Amino acid sequence: MLDILEILQQQAISELENANSRPELDSWRIKYLGRKGLLTQKLRRISELPVEQRPQAGAAANRLKALLEERHAARHEALIKDELRKKLEETRIDVTLPGRPVRLGRLHPTTQILRHTSSIFASMGFEVVEGPEVETDYYNFEALNIPRGHPARDMWDTLWVDSANEKGEYPMLMRTHTSPMQIRFMERRQPPIRVIMPGKVYRYEAVDATHESMFYQIEGLAVDRGITMADLKGTLYEFARRLFGQDRRVRFRCDYFPFVEPGVEMAIDCFICKGEGCRVCKGEGWIEILGAGMVHPDVLRRVNYDPEIYTGFAFGLGLERIPMLKYGIDDIRLFYSNDLRFLEQF
Repeated sequence: MLDILEILQQQAISELENANSRPELDSWRIKYLGRKGLLTQKLRRISELPVEQRPQAGAAANRLKALLEERHAARHEALIKDELRKKLEETRIDVTLPGRPVRLGRLHPTTQILRHTSSIFASMGFEVVEGPEVETDYYNFEALNIPRGHPARDMWDTLWVDSANEKGEYPMLMRTHTSPMQIRFMERRQPPIRVIMPGKVYRYEAVDATHESMFYQIEGLAVDRGITMADLKGTLYEFARRLFGQDRRVRFRCDYFPFVEPGVEMAIDCFICKGEGCRVCKGEGWIEILGAGMVHPDVLRRVNYDPEIYTGFAFGLGLERIPMLKYGIDDIRLFYSNDLRFLEQF
């Protein structure tokens, strides 16, 4: 038995020294120290020896077990240190090399134009405020001179949240324009007022290259004594020059909006073809960018402003339309498709 244990020790230590990975080390432990390992089998056969040989053989087997466990632990620790050394060597940082560039994010093109547009009006003395996206029928339509049954409601494809309840309260909807903030702001503030109101608006309509169910608008409002159409035209003309270039020409033509009287549409001369006619302006030489007008007297009365004392103007434009015109983008869906190839251009 002692000779057998001696041979087993030499064999085990030799194989242990050749174990160069932790899986190989685990296989070695199972082979020699496991429940069915070679050393365990030898320990179980000690009971078959003559009585006088058992103490000596048992002591030798236990010494061998302790030796192998000690060698196994030492080898395991050495392998861990070697793996760590290799990993540190592979991932070592050369502090003499230049640093890796950090990839910077970009603002969404709509956010860029929103900030730029807001800064233009802010420099002209306009405040910037925001309002709720879920509105009541009262603020979205009725207070803006669009009562129930008015045909102008068909101008906005509305996403209704709920209907009027038994108490007769106004139904809720996703706002179809930012104009409701005109009423909310005038209810809380007395003239003089100069404010812009950017935000998301929602329409229940089919999505295509020129229509989205959600997009951004920016509303403007000014109310004071003696405000005239000339103030509206001068403000919007200055805005167009700052946004599209100092050589821009503007054109105002009559248009209808229920909450202004008179109402106008504003167009600028095409900055691509300089008025000659091209694909962007559809051959007309002019590009419509917004609607505007003098605040309707009934709207002023609704918020307890005396239209005999105060007058005002309002305007509204779709923000996505500005970069579409400025950069020749022909599909509004690109703004919200999350295609980085498109977004990284801005």
